[in-house]
Amino acid sequence: MTEEKSLGAFEKYLAFWVAACMAAGLILSQTMPGLSVALNAWQIRGISIPIGLCLFLMMYPAVLNLQLSELRKLMKNPKPIFLTIFSNWIVAPIVTVLLARYFLVGYDQLIVSLILLGSSPCTAMVLVWGSLADGNQEQNVINTSLNTVTIMFLYAPIVTLLTGIQNIPIDKGLLVLSVLVFIGLPMLMGYFSKKYLTESRGETWFNETYKPVIGKISMIALLTTLVVLFSLNGDVLLNNPGLIVKVSTPLILGFVIVVGFNLLATKVIGLAYREAIISVIIGSSSHFEIAIATAISLYGIGSQAALGTTMGLFWEVPIMLALVYIGKWLNARGYWGK
Repeated sequence: MTEEKSLGAFEKYLAFWVAACMAAGLILSQTMPGLSVALNAWQIRGISIPIGLCLFLMMYPAVLNLQLSELRKLMKNPKPIFLTIFSNWIVAPIVTVLLARYFLVGYDQLIVSLILLGSSPCTAMVLVWGSLADGNQEQNVINTSLNTVTIMFLYAPIVTLLTGIQNIPIDKGLLVLSVLVFIGLPMLMGYFSKKYLTESRGETWFNETYKPVIGKISMIALLTTLVVLFSLNGDVLLNNPGLIVKVSTPLILGFVIVVGFNLLATKVIGLAYREAIISVIIGSSSHFEIAIATAISLYGIGSQAALGTTMGLFWEVPIMLALVYIGKWLNARGYWGK
């Protein structure tokens, strides 16, 4: 119980830490301009090694939650599972691509950044948001496990399809490589490390000692990534402040539309609060880690695409935190009934 409260307290102020790290990155970009040159030069086949390490440390803890055995419970209560699949892979990609097409004409990289975000269902932070909202965590684990598997196979094809419809050329090889490096590799290492550690140290030690420590490393990696990203994108941001407003408008509007759809859908199909709030959270959030990593691989660290995906993270954190409290408020007023 103490650990959960501590985690909740940290997450409660995560929006502040995100903003602080972004500000720190901007300051570094102006006071240490040589830093971006040095970091940007450290890459292999277009993939930044510093960012790659940070993103791996963000992804690895998420795949430790993958429980393939839980997928056998899919048909126990299929409605919320099918709703989140529909929202993640149909509603969110269509909404984001339409908004990008309307608001970002002539800014191909920003359009791609929205497509990368809209086509990537979350597999990590939703566990935190669901816990804070007192949602059904068993359903949460099932859904995130399913998302971890499906994103491996659906992410690249959907991004390719949506960018192709917009007549925006992308490097399909780098797109697939990003999926393999930032999803496939952590998934593989997560599976084998979990198997080895549970067999050698026991499942209790793995869940109560190892995972909490790795989870803290993940948060540190997230905040470090933000400092690095904004230090490298500082000139782009400060020289083009209008880009922040331009990309933020469809991002925020997209969140409002998708969240609204899920809130209405959970009521229409008759879900109870604990299942409904998990469905709304998972169906409305994005896997910003893979989106940021892919944008950097495709266009570079200082690109508009990297900026767009990073702004997706910036807005998602406060919106998801607000959704936790909105869900509790609606539940207290009987929105989902009894």
